[in-house]
Amino acid sequence: MSTALVILAAGMGTRMNSDLPKVLHQIAGAPLLIHAMKSGAAVDPEKQVIVAGHGADQVAKVARDWDDRAEVVLQDEQLGTAHAVLQARAALADFDGDVIVLYGDTPFIQPETIARMIDARQHHDVVVLGFEAVDPGRYGRLVLRGDRLEKIVEFKDATDQERAITVCNSGVISANSKTLFALLDKVGNDNAAGEYYLTDIIGLAHNEGLSATAVTCEEAETLGVNSRAELAAAEAAFQTRARAEVLENGVTLTAPETVFFAHDTVIGRDAILEPNVIFGPGATVESGARIRAFSHLEGCHVSRGATVGPYARLRPGAELAEDVHVGNFVEIKNAVLDQGAKVNHLSYIGDAHIGEKTNIGAGTITCNYDGVLKHKTEIGAHAFIGSNTMLVAPVRVGNRAMTGSGAVITTDVEDEALAIARAAQINKPGLATKLREKLQAKKAKRDKGAG
Repeated sequence: MSTALVILAAGMGTRMNSDLPKVLHQIAGAPLLIHAMKSGAAVDPEKQVIVAGHGADQVAKVARDWDDRAEVVLQDEQLGTAHAVLQARAALADFDGDVIVLYGDTPFIQPETIARMIDARQHHDVVVLGFEAVDPGRYGRLVLRGDRLEKIVEFKDATDQERAITVCNSGVISANSKTLFALLDKVGNDNAAGEYYLTDIIGLAHNEGLSATAVTCEEAETLGVNSRAELAAAEAAFQTRARAEVLENGVTLTAPETVFFAHDTVIGRDAILEPNVIFGPGATVESGARIRAFSHLEGCHVSRGATVGPYARLRPGAELAEDVHVGNFVEIKNAVLDQGAKVNHLSYIGDAHIGEKTNIGAGTITCNYDGVLKHKTEIGAHAFIGSNTMLVAPVRVGNRAMTGSGAVITTDVEDEALAIARAAQINKPGLATKLREKLQAKKAKRDKGAG
């Protein structure tokens, strides 16, 4: 059976106190909406419909940048969850399969949970995702008899007996497309909030002789984000789970609580991550690499046996081959470092290609930007770049070539050549003493005037 996702993302998120739509606030370097889309993507949906409202243009851009097949529809008025899902009807008019309704502010529904809902749909017409709540609070309650879900009742409409139930509603629902929209057409708003509740389709399904059931998951999966405090709690929950996963996968974290991962970080077995390492989106670290303390990595690839840091920064486009060394206070951006290359101290390498086993001296800078355009620096294999060299791109330094310390390289250096580009040193005997005496006399005169 083919599957479509409907992700509700129209809420304003008043409690976030933000101009940014709630679903675009980030956890682990990705908007909440993207986390929901990633969860659903695991079932390879044929269609994906995002129901947007507040900040719809921003929401649509983020959704389509992530998956250009995503369709975005508008909910002009927020009249409840049933009304929101109905806005997807036209986008799914030619779709014949199951619809799963997810929420853009509920980022942690796991793919395997969605898979279990799909399995349950083989035996029931409607499937709801529930959870056993430690503190049921104001959640909607699932009224079950065996595996039969009789109804979902919102807290404000529940009796005291129903409020005593601890199995709660996550809001996630699955049903055949035609069944879902037929039931939604019958949902009314005769309730305490005057809204059209998606949950009312359970009672309506029974009236139609259809069956409904509930699949349950860990409460942590259903964590919704409605405030900055809940956003911080969700970030903490993500990081706790991510750290546990990489440890289980054979990665060494010397101080796990200080390492922060992005939503898509990939770390190979036997890699070592020292304290206070931060990953932005798009970072991959292969097996056996070592990332030393206080380093920041994003949009980069670190190969087996490489060492990064401490206090290093790898920016998007940084590609480190095997056994590369990037040391303290080094920044690499949009640059390829071939096997065994070393950039160990206080350097910036941007828009460059560094050949194998080339050594970049301390304080070297690839001067890649002319104020308008970026330009590339090419350095061959087995080259030696002297400390404090400025490489003014576009420029090439050949294989086994060298540059003298303090050189400003503005033209290509051929293979095996030595380039020296600095002014000749001039020594003036006795001038240091004369200058010092002159300065001291000037200071004494100033001090006397001040007194």
